[in-house]
Amino acid sequence: MARPGAACPPPARRLLAAARALLFWALVYGYCGLCACIAGLRLLWSIGRRPGETFRRAVRENPPACLNDPSLGTHCYVRIKDSGLRFHYVAAGERGKPLMLLLHGFPEFWYSWRHQLREFKSEYRVVALDLRGYGETDAPSHKENYKLDCLITDIKDILESLGYNKCVLIGHDWGGMIAWLVAICYPEMVTKLIVVNFPHPSVFTEYILRHPSQLIKSAYYFFFQMPWFPEFMFTVNDFKVLKSLFTSQATGIGRKGCRLTAEDIEAYLYVFSQPGALTGPINHYRNIFSCLPLQHHEVTMPTLLLWGERDAFMEVDMAEITRIYVKNHFRLTILSEASHWLQQDQPDIVNKLIWTFLKEETRKRE
Repeated sequence: MARPGAACPPPARRLLAAARALLFWALVYGYCGLCACIAGLRLLWSIGRRPGETFRRAVRENPPACLNDPSLGTHCYVRIKDSGLRFHYVAAGERGKPLMLLLHGFPEFWYSWRHQLREFKSEYRVVALDLRGYGETDAPSHKENYKLDCLITDIKDILESLGYNKCVLIGHDWGGMIAWLVAICYPEMVTKLIVVNFPHPSVFTEYILRHPSQLIKSAYYFFFQMPWFPEFMFTVNDFKVLKSLFTSQATGIGRKGCRLTAEDIEAYLYVFSQPGALTGPINHYRNIFSCLPLQHHEVTMPTLLLWGERDAFMEVDMAEITRIYVKNHFRLTILSEASHWLQQDQPDIVNKLIWTFLKEETRKRE
């Protein structure tokens, strides 16, 4: 008879692990099904109200002029030897200056960093990347090609292909997730880490399981597990969902923010309305649950976390908890009137905060 408090025998441990795995995947696919049903009802409602508008899509053959604005930098490409993928990026600032590498979120692309490309080119070689599967970067067809390991390795390979061995790394949203993981896996390559509206990955995965409110806000993670239907829903009513993400009262940039112009919106619509343009970005999320749980790795370089308090997708409590995973100088700034799209919403304030952080003399915390 086993003593109270004694460790479970191996068969019992295996059974317990299997039960936990079963419950985990039941949650994932159960919530996925619920989200799909809600999306289906919205689709039927749209068809019932405006059947002619529901499936209408404008043809966008030519990019808006803002995507070729020379003040933003030069369009460049780099092919990675190991993966064979060609990455697109926009670079501003002289070659040879310290590298600042910018990683966008979803559903964004290099253009979300337009304010930072102009701002930091005086002292940095600023590179705004199109992540794997986005924009003009190659998009592998299989979802297995979008695992976190691949996305992390992409950043290391790009850094080396650009002729650098270290950089200031900045990421927003999903790009923030990648930035955290690059800083953990390749700390020697990151001199300073700046993340916008995304907590340390371990904080996110633990918090979402304990707080139903965040589970609801992250419903799209689960909805994106379905094949083709999420991509289709984005196209309904000429990409109404995409427009609403940036402009609606619930999720968009507020009245006090730097609202996107009609041309800015058209830039997003142009990029994501191209054939197959949504599958690569959504494939990033289709592997996330197979990568869990993430290890409790710590970050060892100076870190700045910027957060818009009106973020409709991420609860602000996660920002403060992130502090325990940074074993160096950590600065957290929460902007009360800002949205999830922080670097576009409040570019002047964000740029000033980044400059202050970059010029700080920092030392490793005891």
